[in-house]
Amino acid sequence: MNYVKKISWCKQKKGGIKLIQPNENLSEEYMQNAEESMKVLRAVSTTKSNMWIATTKYYMEYFAIYALLMKLGIKCEIHECTLELVIFLEKETIVKQGTYALLVEDKELRIDNQYYLKNKPVHIDFDELADFLISVKQVIRGLSGERIGEIRKKLQIL
Repeated sequence: MNYVKKISWCKQKKGGIKLIQPNENLSEEYMQNAEESMKVLRAVSTTKSNMWIATTKYYMEYFAIYALLMKLGIKCEIHECTLELVIFLEKETIVKQGTYALLVEDKELRIDNQYYLKNKPVHIDFDELADFLISVKQVIRGLSGERIGEIRKKLQIL
C-alpha cells in the first residue's frame, strides 16, 4: 500500500491523523522532550543496555518529528501513521530524504530489543543525532504560516 492510501486509512482511524490548531507551545514541549531524551541517551549509552539505548534513541527522534507535527497542527497517536506522515513531509521537502528510513530502522530496532529481547547492537553517533535535532528545529523555525497552510491543505486532500 502506498503512503497516500495509508494516510487516507490513518485519517479514518481513532487516534489516527487529525488536523488540529497549530500549537507552538506543544511543539516547543515536544522538542524539549527530544532534547531531554538526547541527554538520557548519553547517560544510558554508558550502561551498554541495547534495549534502553534503542528505545531512547527512537523516542528522541520521534519527539522531534512530533514537535514538527504540532507546529503544523497535525495530531497522530498511531506510530505507523506518524511514519507515513514523514514520507509525506519528505515529498513536500519539509524534512530531508532518508528521515523515514531512519525512523523505521530505529523503530524496528527498538521493537526487537524492547519486546523481543534480541539485544541487537545500536549504532549511536551523537553528532548525527544532534544534527538531526538541529535540522528539525530549523525546519520548525522556518515554517511560515503560508507554508503551514499549504501542507495542511495537501494533507486534507489525501
